[in-house]
Amino acid sequence: MVQAPGDSGAQRVMGLMSGTSLDGVDAAIIETDGETIQGFGPALLRPFADQERACLIAATEAAVAAGRAGAPLPNLAEAARVVTTAHLDAARALLARPDAGRIELIGLHGQTVLHRPERGLSVQLGDAGALADALGVPVVADLRQADLGAGGQGAPLVPVYHAALADHLALAPPLVFLNLGGVANLTWIGPDGALIAFDTGPANGLIDLLVQARGAGRYDADGRIAAAGRVDPAALAALMAAPYFAKPLPKSLDRYDFSLDPVLPLTTEDAAATLVAFTADAVAEAARLLPAPPQRWIVCGGGRHNPVLMAALAARLPGVVACDALGLRGDFIEAEAFAFLARRARKGLPITFPGTTGVAGPLSGGRCWVPRLENAA
Repeated sequence: MVQAPGDSGAQRVMGLMSGTSLDGVDAAIIETDGETIQGFGPALLRPFADQERACLIAATEAAVAAGRAGAPLPNLAEAARVVTTAHLDAARALLARPDAGRIELIGLHGQTVLHRPERGLSVQLGDAGALADALGVPVVADLRQADLGAGGQGAPLVPVYHAALADHLALAPPLVFLNLGGVANLTWIGPDGALIAFDTGPANGLIDLLVQARGAGRYDADGRIAAAGRVDPAALAALMAAPYFAKPLPKSLDRYDFSLDPVLPLTTEDAAATLVAFTADAVAEAARLLPAPPQRWIVCGGGRHNPVLMAALAARLPGVVACDALGLRGDFIEAEAFAFLARRARKGLPITFPGTTGVAGPLSGGRCWVPRLENAA
């Protein structure tokens, strides 16, 4: 429990998020009381250098291999140091902005290297205590652990922020926020404020892995590779036969839960086109699980920059719109969300719910690291 007694008003809070796409650290500031959004401060991306990214890929692969084997986790100290340094760089760069103002709290997600909810296990790297000491600001982290300990999936965590954004923009439900990161996840917001959320399948993760394995870059910029290819029906059917899609709700994924094997015989272009279709088909299948069809699908995350993927979604779903068209910062919604979640956790408000993670009842979470001010710089 991280509740601070008598702490109820709006604060300026920084959120820090490093996603499985390994682009870098997103940092964003919002003003919030943990229930509503009063304003948006600056945001930035601190990219990972090639050496940092290589270190994190190696750590993730080692953690995933250990997780699959049920073995103890390997030594992740060097990767944790890389993550902490990058987050501290991002925070300091954002605080140097003239419009940053004075922040009172930080929400830290960290870098996920393993997510195995069936084992009650989700591992995020990043030293919250070191950040608190260096910045002189309390840091809330470990936001998944209470939910996992109570039998929940520990993911997704962002839905309650999606609901706050919908309220802030006065958007009429039912509607869906669809996040396209390493994996794809959705938040359905019902007419009565009910939340349903789950991972739908892959998004950028498999496409990135394919492009990297073929020596064609780090990702499919503007969807150019997929646009030059054709969908292979047999490979797509094999991908859609993955056991995950038959699992009941709630459910969540690790980025590495799907294999590239079905597209390995294909050209890079056809493989990329097939993986785009896979992501879109998986989202369309997920739509069948919703209690009522949404009026619009608000797309955020890096995948919205891929026009081929956006066109594939629009061909399968009604009302698909990039969140930027509504005035939102599509690249920083998750960083904003962890600021919002930190504020909620600090007040003891729930951050996960039966419809989002499968936990028995609304549940708060997180731990708060208070700075040793003599070390602040």
